[in-house]
Amino acid sequence: MLHYCLIRLASLILSLIVASVAIFIVIEIIPGDPAAFMLGLNAAPEAVAALKDQLGLTGNPVSRYFAWTGGLLVGNFGTSYTYRVPVSELVMARVSVSVPLALYALLLSTAIAFPVGLFAAARRGRPADFGIMGLTQLGIAVPNFWFAMLLVLVFSIGLKWFSAGGFPGWDAGIIQGLKALTLPAVALALPQGAILSRVMRSALIEALSEDYVRTARAKGLSQRQATVRHALRNALIPVLTIIGLQFSFLLAGAIIIENVFYLPGLGRLIFQGITQRDLVVVESVVMLLVFAVITVNFVVDIAYAAVDPRLRIRR
Repeated sequence: MLHYCLIRLASLILSLIVASVAIFIVIEIIPGDPAAFMLGLNAAPEAVAALKDQLGLTGNPVSRYFAWTGGLLVGNFGTSYTYRVPVSELVMARVSVSVPLALYALLLSTAIAFPVGLFAAARRGRPADFGIMGLTQLGIAVPNFWFAMLLVLVFSIGLKWFSAGGFPGWDAGIIQGLKALTLPAVALALPQGAILSRVMRSALIEALSEDYVRTARAKGLSQRQATVRHALRNALIPVLTIIGLQFSFLLAGAIIIENVFYLPGLGRLIFQGITQRDLVVVESVVMLLVFAVITVNFVVDIAYAAVDPRLRIRR
């Protein structure tokens, strides 16, 4: 197990290095002069030179890359050109919204997918199975931002149960914070729950056709006992993959939902950084999200080995 973890850790570090080089090239090399890009085409040369000196863009690309990555390692993400505050302060303020939102949505999607997938797999080929698969296909097809606006119309404008947007802050209380995140979390969770339900159903159907399940049934276990005790654990491998990818998507890809509900999260921060040409914010926050995605995938790989010991033996 230790050897397997070390191999996956080495892969994580290599992925982070490659990702950091790619982000640095795309943001600081390809646009040409980042300072001139941030100030616009009509900026005075003196202003461009002053901004380059302020942002530390006067050195060669190699030294700038190592200075940037070295700062990331110690938590120094640079200073925002737009907000005139350290990027780390902006990130800390936005993480307290994005991470709970992603976890909330992931919890909802998992709570939907597991019973739905189990129910559909147990009734394979029956009308209930076809009905559930039709609903999940609809959930995948509907864009989450359209569903978010529908939720606002029904539960905010119509029933007035939730606010249409904004975030009161955790100082207002956990209940108020979770209430403000409920509609965005539901809008994010339903499409992901539909995907996870279909994966759960397919994995369970495949596992239920294996010999060890028939042996368990022959020994006297009921269909439910054989499913829960034997088939479910073996079906978790692809499900864990989707859950890990979903958390990464919910954390890094909720830009549209955060803008629909005016949530001060990381996705909205990236959107504002792009529109305001604040490359310092975009570069650092994108790298932070890449780190989060790669780390989640690393944790999922370790979870694979914990669930299925055969993976450890193969590696």
